[in-house]
Amino acid sequence: MSTNVTPYQDGKSKKEQVEAMFDSVAWRYDLLNHLLSMGIDIGWRKKLIRHMKAYDPKHILDMATGTADLAIMAAKRIPSAKVTGIDLSKNMIAEGDKKVIKKELADRVSLKVGDSENIQEEDNTFDAGMVAFGVRNFENLDKGLQELHRVLKPGAPFYILEFSKPTIFPVKQVFNLYFKAVLPIVGRLLSKDKSAYTYLYESVQAFPDYDQMKARMEGVGFKDCKWESLSFGICCLYRGIK
Repeated sequence: MSTNVTPYQDGKSKKEQVEAMFDSVAWRYDLLNHLLSMGIDIGWRKKLIRHMKAYDPKHILDMATGTADLAIMAAKRIPSAKVTGIDLSKNMIAEGDKKVIKKELADRVSLKVGDSENIQEEDNTFDAGMVAFGVRNFENLDKGLQELHRVLKPGAPFYILEFSKPTIFPVKQVFNLYFKAVLPIVGRLLSKDKSAYTYLYESVQAFPDYDQMKARMEGVGFKDCKWESLSFGICCLYRGIK
């Protein structure tokens, strides 16, 4: 399970290590994110929001918002919606705030530091929820999913974008080579954190994907759960309904 994989080996909890990791790479996170994914992640995010838009949500939760890429995209593509973005890393939130102000979206996108396993929001608050490449970092996956379920309104959709393990030849072999060998070297050179992008590969390998993740969502109460493989299995889009 993903909780066994941590960025560092310093004896601290996974939550503390993930917070420290993202604090350290926040200044280069956007560059690395799009460079190392070769921009494919933008299309994945657009697909998520396209599905969500059909529900006409007025208040969206973006958990593990990072530097607010997905929150900003949702606000721009669903003009009637307000978005609350929450992330464990104060430095990532600071970078996200700069982007929100630059995009003139401060009236509709609100960012705050917070914990996925203890969301400081009332029950049944949000019309929709989403997490992009963040559930792997939850210290307790089930507790995080339970909290997300709690703060959504009945009938609200919940979406997850997450890396998955390709099974098709030669995508599987190329993926493993790139994520295990190439990406950590480039990430280390640009971010100065030698562990962050090694952790990315390891956490993807340990993460319960496809039907296993669907079962975890169902286990905390989400209904009508589905998943869709993207880009030959490199990524997966999950959806559940409260």
